[in-house]
Amino acid sequence: MLKKVFGSAVFGVEATTITVEVNVDKGVGYHLVGLPDNAIKESNFRIAAALQNNGFKIPGKKIIINMSPADLRKEGSAYDLTLAMGILAATNQIKADDLEAYLIMGELSLDGTLQPIKGALPIAIKAQEEGFKGFILPKQNAKEAAIVSGLNVYGVDTITQVIDYFDKGEPLEQIIIDVKEEFNKSLNFPEFDFADVKGQEGIKRCMEIAAAGGHNIILIGPPGAGKTMLAKRLPSILPPMTLHEALETTKIHSVVGRVKENTGLMAQRPFRSPHHTISNVALVGGGSYPQPGEISMSHNGVLFLDELPEFKREVLEVMRQPLEDREVTISRAKFTVTYPSSFMLVASMNPSPSGYFNDPNAPVTSSPAEMQRYLSKVSGPLLDRIDIHIEVTPVPFEKLSDERKGEASIEIRKRVTAARERQTERFVDSDSVHYNAQMNVKQIRKYCQLDAASKELLKTAMERLNLSARAYDRILKVSRTIADLEASPSIQGAHISEAIQYRSLDREGWLG
Repeated sequence: MLKKVFGSAVFGVEATTITVEVNVDKGVGYHLVGLPDNAIKESNFRIAAALQNNGFKIPGKKIIINMSPADLRKEGSAYDLTLAMGILAATNQIKADDLEAYLIMGELSLDGTLQPIKGALPIAIKAQEEGFKGFILPKQNAKEAAIVSGLNVYGVDTITQVIDYFDKGEPLEQIIIDVKEEFNKSLNFPEFDFADVKGQEGIKRCMEIAAAGGHNIILIGPPGAGKTMLAKRLPSILPPMTLHEALETTKIHSVVGRVKENTGLMAQRPFRSPHHTISNVALVGGGSYPQPGEISMSHNGVLFLDELPEFKREVLEVMRQPLEDREVTISRAKFTVTYPSSFMLVASMNPSPSGYFNDPNAPVTSSPAEMQRYLSKVSGPLLDRIDIHIEVTPVPFEKLSDERKGEASIEIRKRVTAARERQTERFVDSDSVHYNAQMNVKQIRKYCQLDAASKELLKTAMERLNLSARAYDRILKVSRTIADLEASPSIQGAHISEAIQYRSLDREGWLG
C-alpha cells in the first residue's frame, strides 16, 4: 500500500515542500531513498523504538520510502515524525484519511516525545502558500510557526497525540497568537541603557548620529575607555523594528534554530559579537550545506567586532562585499543561496599593541612605527566602508564618581526615530535605499548639496588635515544625518564641521 505524507526542507531562508512516499509490499527490508543524510538514515532506529514504546511497530515487510524531489539533498532529524506517520498509515496500523492535508515535522526521542526543529517559520510560510490545512510540529516551535496567518498550527508533545488525532479524532491544541500584540508586547526596553554611561558625551552624540543614519562606526581608544560598554548600548537607541523587519529577522534565526523556545516574534534588534578567532565561513555563512553566518544573524541589527586588528585579515576582507550589497550570496555546484545581511557594523580597537599611544601616564607606550604597523592590519578598503571614526578617551574620576544619571536611551531613540522618518520620506521612491548610509554617488550629489561657505570649509579641512579622497563622500553622508537630527532641510557649515571630526583614521599620524 502506498501512502504520502508531507514534510519540508529549508535552503537559505526559504522552504521547499518534501513529499515522503511510503510503499509497503511483500518481502523484507527497509529502504530509504531520495538523498537523505546520515541523520535521516539513522531515523529508522529512533522510529522503531518510539513506535515499540507506544504500542506500535515497524512490520516485517518490504518498506520503501522515497523523499521527493529525489535529487534534492535532505538533512537533519526533523523528518522522524513525518516518516513514522507515513509508515503507520501505509501499514494500516492507524486510519489517516486526511494525512496528506497536513505538513508534519518533528524529531522523535526513543520514548515518542518530540524534540524541537529548525526553520519552523519558513516552513510554516511555505505550508500556508501551498494551501495545507494545518502544520503539526513540536510544541516548542509552535508559537514561532503560529506567526503565519491563514494556517492552523498544532503544537504536540508526543507521537501518540498525533496518532490519536488521525486515528481516533481526538483534538489537538491549536496555537493562535495575535502577531501585532505579540510584537508590541516584545518591545520591552533593552537591559543596556545609555543612562548608565558616565561622561563620554561626545561619543554618545557620535553613536546617536551613527544610529540615525545607519552609519558604520569604529571606536579607537585605550583599554577601559568604555568602547564595549557604548557598543552594547547602541541597539537601545535604534528605531524599533517594523513588523516586516521582525518577521525577516525571526526567519533567519529560525533557520539556525536560535529562536528561543516558546517564543514567537523577535521584536528586539539582534546584537552579535563574535570572537576574533571566528572563521570566514562562520562570519559570512556557508559550509557544505550552507547556513547563515554572523553577518546574516545581525540582519536589521548590530554586528560588533571587538579588537578589530586581532581578527584574521581574510576574515575581515570577506565582509567587504556584504557591507556594500547588504546581502551575501553563497554558490555551490548544485545550488545558490542568498542571505540578507543589512546590518550596522560597530568595530572597536586599541590605537597600538600596548593599548596606549603617546600617553605619558601610561604604564606601557608604543612608538609611532609600532602603532602604524598595528593599524595596518585593517585594510584601507574595509575602513573605506566605515563612515565614522571616533577616538574614545578614558573617563576622569570626577565623572565616574558622579551619581547623576546620563540621558536615557529612550530619549535619544526619539530623536533617532524622527531623523529616520525624514530619511524614509526622502527615499520613498527608492527600493534599495532607506537611510543616509545607503546613498549612492548620484543621491549624494542630489541630497547633499553645499553652499559656497560650506564647500570652502570642507576644502580647507581636507587640505589642512590631509583627509583622503575617500573621506569626502563619507563626510557628506554624515553631515546629511546631522542635519536630519536637527530637522534642517539643507546642510549647514556647522554640520560639515562636526562631520569632519569623525574621520580620525584619515588624518596624518593615523593611517595618513
